[in-house]
Amino acid sequence: MKTMLDSIVSGYAGKRREALLPLLWEVQTAYGFISAEAVHAVSHTLRVPEADIYGVIGFYSLFHDQPTGERIIRVCADPVCGMHGADTLLDDLCQRLDISLGETTTDGQFTVERAPCLGLCDHAPAALISQRGQGESAVAPITSADSLVDGTLSRVAPSVIEGELRVLLEGVQPDHAQSLADYGDYAALRKALGLSPEAVIEAVSQSGLIGRGGAAFPTGRKWQGARQSASDVRYLICNADESEPGTFKDRVLLEGCPHRLIEGIAIAAYAAGAGQGYIFVRGEYPMAYQRLQAALDEAHAAGWLGENVLGTGFSLHIELRRGAGAYICGEETALFEAIEGKRGFPRIKPPYPTVAGLFGKPTVVNNVETLCAVPDIIANGAEHFRNRGTKDSAGSKLVSVSGHVRRPGVYEILPGLPLRQLLEEQCGGVEGRLQAVLMGGASGTFLMPDELDTPLTFENLRAIGSTFGSGAVMVFNDTVDMRDVLTRLAHFFQHESCGKCFPCQLGTQRQLEILKRTPLPGDTQRLHDIGRTMTEASLCGLGQTAASAILSAMKKLPDVFDRDTHDGHQQDNHADH
Repeated sequence: MKTMLDSIVSGYAGKRREALLPLLWEVQTAYGFISAEAVHAVSHTLRVPEADIYGVIGFYSLFHDQPTGERIIRVCADPVCGMHGADTLLDDLCQRLDISLGETTTDGQFTVERAPCLGLCDHAPAALISQRGQGESAVAPITSADSLVDGTLSRVAPSVIEGELRVLLEGVQPDHAQSLADYGDYAALRKALGLSPEAVIEAVSQSGLIGRGGAAFPTGRKWQGARQSASDVRYLICNADESEPGTFKDRVLLEGCPHRLIEGIAIAAYAAGAGQGYIFVRGEYPMAYQRLQAALDEAHAAGWLGENVLGTGFSLHIELRRGAGAYICGEETALFEAIEGKRGFPRIKPPYPTVAGLFGKPTVVNNVETLCAVPDIIANGAEHFRNRGTKDSAGSKLVSVSGHVRRPGVYEILPGLPLRQLLEEQCGGVEGRLQAVLMGGASGTFLMPDELDTPLTFENLRAIGSTFGSGAVMVFNDTVDMRDVLTRLAHFFQHESCGKCFPCQLGTQRQLEILKRTPLPGDTQRLHDIGRTMTEASLCGLGQTAASAILSAMKKLPDVFDRDTHDGHQQDNHADH
């Protein structure tokens, strides 16, 4: 009689290494961990060495190679959740279950872990629940440890704040999974297929669309680079591995308007000459994964995906890939490695992805928000898009606002809107007295109260030494211990460093050690030296920006580093959690 493991593994017969992540996910979900027996079976089926499989399991934080509880409870303790009592919640949870963090109860029912940001900063504090045999669910806000143990919490709806501007967020309904009937005809794709790929690229270039994931690279130029490559095989990847603390705009798009994203991917693939697409979704976004899969099935059944779309000769197949807990996979070359069934180590560039990317072929990688902007450009024209915002920051932009504001959530704005106006008029104002705003996420920089009139554009923020990044806005009032915030950010980067290059691997560790201890003479200079070394010498963007917030705080919040003593209780929290 076939065992459950045999049934799972047999479904992957004949597949290759790139099927490793999906197969490991099936085993992890069924058993709660990936046993030595399972590793052997997977190795035999996919022809991947067992040592490589163990390397992949150990790389991703959502995989386990040792038994876990029937329910794994992962509580986020990054800055915004920390402000809302995550440490106390973890302590209460462990006390109630009579275990320490990372342990499993004697009855085998529960395992408790600390999680990095879950992308639910607008509903903090948040947790990710893994139920054996069923999979993951994200829950927030958490009201008590009892609710996590009893299973009485339900997932919150996506936070979309109503406003006059509804372009990217048009049709998003917080309590409703979007269907193809809701979205309507893929009119922009139909129009694009009536144009030449070059005309589509020209329209996107003329629109001024730049990457919304943080790098702000011109989208049309990226597509053109791939199309001009000397290859008959090209790939299009949607990077939906949004994992940076304070950033959750892509979650709302993934859950709220998956068909807009799929249409944008199809247009991009047509323009770049790609016949195969991938959507790589972070493992901590279970609802987004489910809704995307349903939307892909609908689009394929309706003829918008597959062979010979609308009889035009254009064919596109899109596969959904699920990450397993590794922020580094948001770096495009690490993303290739993950899809190929390897540890998510970034590659050395050049060659660049548009020349040699996934499986060594020319590849376009775009962010979720970037691709969601494409249908509007094709449907309404480049000028219509460019006329919104500013010359160098065209089109509407999503921002994720969290922390001490009365109405946290995702807002769609026109670039050029002053930060003060966003916080006061749209977010309902700051709760308490403002201390600082962390702009651009964990790898961003601080803005002080006297900088609130800065227009939210890529160019204006760059001019004052800040960054728009992915559009994260984290607000801290004067009750917050900013050293604690910086320590949590340092913990995040230390946890997420892949370890491939020494400047990042050692720098993130040392940075965290210094911030956790009672300040010593010379620590500020040490942090500065470590930060500059990581910025200049790290292999990829994670290490290059891991010290950004700390270096910014040295200039904007010097008192944080001038203290002789620090709150020992919070130091203990970090040591334990």
